[in-house]
Amino acid sequence: MSASTPPPERSRKADMAAQLGPGVEDTGEFPAVGSSDQLGELVVVTGMTGAGRSTAAKELEDLGYFVVDNLPPELVTEVVRLVDEQKGRDQPIAVVVDVRGGTSFHSLREQLAQHLPTRRTSMLFLEADDDILVRRQEAARRPHPLQAGGRLIEGIDRERSVMTQLRGDADVVIDTTPLNVHQLKDKVAQAFGDPGTTALKVTVVSFGFKYGVPVDADLLADMRFLPNPYWVPELRDFTGRDDDVAKYVLDREDTQTFLERYVPVVQTVGEGYLREGKRFMTIAIGCTGGKHRSVAMAEEIAARLRTLGLDAQATHRDLGRE
Repeated sequence: MSASTPPPERSRKADMAAQLGPGVEDTGEFPAVGSSDQLGELVVVTGMTGAGRSTAAKELEDLGYFVVDNLPPELVTEVVRLVDEQKGRDQPIAVVVDVRGGTSFHSLREQLAQHLPTRRTSMLFLEADDDILVRRQEAARRPHPLQAGGRLIEGIDRERSVMTQLRGDADVVIDTTPLNVHQLKDKVAQAFGDPGTTALKVTVVSFGFKYGVPVDADLLADMRFLPNPYWVPELRDFTGRDDDVAKYVLDREDTQTFLERYVPVVQTVGEGYLREGKRFMTIAIGCTGGKHRSVAMAEEIAARLRTLGLDAQATHRDLGRE
């Protein structure tokens, strides 16, 4: 297919790249392989050493892709088959390939078309200016894979020459020269994330202090300032998920005051996390045993966060331990 002829079908996510702003090109060169909406997308990630392939791969993993790094091109189709068998055919897959010493990407494209004719495929190419690549490679304190004992810039020149054809074949080209890690992750998320997948995912976990504080908590709140339903005989054997216990905990002025003040704090922190490129937050809500107060409050906090548009769910670490 020539560069001047538009492909018969383009990846729906690659089409978004034109809206991503400076530093991103939607080349439209690499045709989607198939068009089945029942199959997860395959994203092939490649580009210059030091341009951010590992960062892009980590972001794709956060977006729900099954990611395989440093995969020889000739193994891509086999890996896709294995993932389909183990994870299901709707599982999106991302592979980071290095084609400098083996099969060309054109050969890979032919393999995909032959062996995975219904798989929707996109290619992401990452690049940066020479001075930026030199700086990043020196910071990593690792030799360039094509340096071959010579100067670093010579290795970069060789790689850029080899990668010229690949760049022209890519759906999306991102120049990472002006981007920090968080900005690059945002570009990848905008190009390859379904609507809603880039939102902050919040887990509100209840726990009992007697069993220890969750080690992965970003925020922690202590509910032991509230009356304990344990001392109410008719409530003792129930949990915070039961209506009577929840009503006992929630129908209090001090409880409502706490919720009205705490939930906006969580929202503010969450907005900051997103700006910093963090997409997961864990809020630990504790009481003595993790059965009554913390459970009811975790459920209520998660529900209120959902009304604010956050992807929040409540889990209960210690429920049932007594």
